[in-house]
Amino acid sequence: MQKEQIKKILEKVKSGEIEIQEALRRLKSFPYEDLNFVKIDSHRGLRKGFPEAIFCEGKTLEQIKKIVKRIKKSEIMAVRASHKVFKAIKEIIPEVTYFEDAKIVAVKPKRKPPAQIILVITAGTADIPVAEEAAVTAEIMNNRVERLYDVGVAGIHRLLDKKDNLFEANVLIVIAGMEGALPSVVGGLVDKPVIAVPTNIGYGASFQGVAPLLTMLNSCAPGIAVVNIDNGFGAGYFASLINHRDR
Repeated sequence: MQKEQIKKILEKVKSGEIEIQEALRRLKSFPYEDLNFVKIDSHRGLRKGFPEAIFCEGKTLEQIKKIVKRIKKSEIMAVRASHKVFKAIKEIIPEVTYFEDAKIVAVKPKRKPPAQIILVITAGTADIPVAEEAAVTAEIMNNRVERLYDVGVAGIHRLLDKKDNLFEANVLIVIAGMEGALPSVVGGLVDKPVIAVPTNIGYGASFQGVAPLLTMLNSCAPGIAVVNIDNGFGAGYFASLINHRDR
């Protein structure tokens, strides 16, 4: 149940087009709908500005299809989605697109995004899947996103060569595995919020992302917030909240 749907119902009550009892019937799924195996947060779009995303890992195909059928009139976004999940959702909502690198199924927004830029940066090429999850999430939430990949500290001149991109961004998402040093470097250069994302990329002592996570949490550069390991969705969502703050 999105803001525009609620407004239309209230306007129809005001004009006398529908009775109060009918309006109550239409609002009965507010604030959530219980399908036993899942409780769909139909209030989230009104409360948070963006509807609930479907986290596909751990869910069966039938469960995902049942959820999609209940929320298909809302903005749809399914994360950690396989190609099989995409095909199942497309049968229900033909307009959806599969962003393969990001493993996201969504309907592309038609609204014009704000001019402010969210810049997504990776230390290495292997970090790109997490970066794409962040970038596509921010784009689906109606943001202008630019990408700057493979500019890690092993060749820091690659980053410094693109310093104008850093300075033009309103929010920066910095993704790194291994020792996770890149967010500290970027955070020491810019006066805008930096969202650091550790990835599980690296050799044994990186401990599947724990080492870069701790590096980022211990950064001496101010203005850095850290999300969980491989949490591109969380980073993209947080960046969007910042980018739309004054709108």
